Amino acid sequence: MLNVMTSGSPTDQPPLLIVHGLYGSARNWGVIARRMADRGEVLPVDMRNHGNSPWFDTHSYPDMAGDLAEVIEAHGKSVDVVGHSMGGKAAMVLALSRPDLVRRLIVADIAPVAYSHSQVQFIDAMKALDLKGLSSRGEADKRFAEHVEDAGIRAFLLQSLDLKSDPVKWRLNLDTLEAEMPKIVGFPEVTGTFAGPTFFLSGKDSDYVLPEHRSTIKRHFPKAKFARIPGAGHWLHADKPREFEAAMRAFLDA
Repeated sequence: MLNVMTSGSPTDQPPLLIVHGLYGSARNWGVIARRMADRGEVLPVDMRNHGNSPWFDTHSYPDMAGDLAEVIEAHGKSVDVVGHSMGGKAAMVLALSRPDLVRRLIVADIAPVAYSHSQVQFIDAMKALDLKGLSSRGEADKRFAEHVEDAGIRAFLLQSLDLKSDPVKWRLNLDTLEAEMPKIVGFPEVTGTFAGPTFFLSGKDSDYVLPEHRSTIKRHFPKAKFARIPGAGHWLHADKPREFEAAMRAFLDA
């Protein structure tokens, strides 16, 4: 089963399941999870092939939705779900295939469509990083700068580098993620609708959710509502965390 980093205590509110994006982890959402814990239980998960969750040879959205369903069923009651990017696609497939498990759905900066870009260049960079003798995050960042120019992206990816292991290793199944990249940037053929309340929350500076996506979104999620956070890009929860949190609370508590 997926690794879950639980915050908060049970209340009359449904638990909030947090589903991270590609190359992320539950730890990336730690601050938001702790802040949202005043409402009740918060369940950030490490997705398969990420963090401290098991590694598999596949990384399809039906697989990921099945993993999330297993976590929810083990918890014993339906949940609210927020998923970002890859996690948003997994959350959508979960809601469409197991609507009984989801009360409210927040999809952060992604649409139920295939994208043309690939994220393999970051796998190439992570594989190219010389891990020998690494003992500090600062030294790792210095070496990684040879492969990834953007300091923010370096900092994000390096959160998945386990400096305490011997030898140092990535907490990412890079081989499977590389092999399954077409599935990750794609979206499976799905049928049906999720009739529950759904919120597509995007960064205003991002181009992942476009006007031409709305007809597809509405076909599967007829109650979908839309909002954009000014000054935020694709990583909207990191760019504008307080605004992201406020928008989540307003939707979940409506």
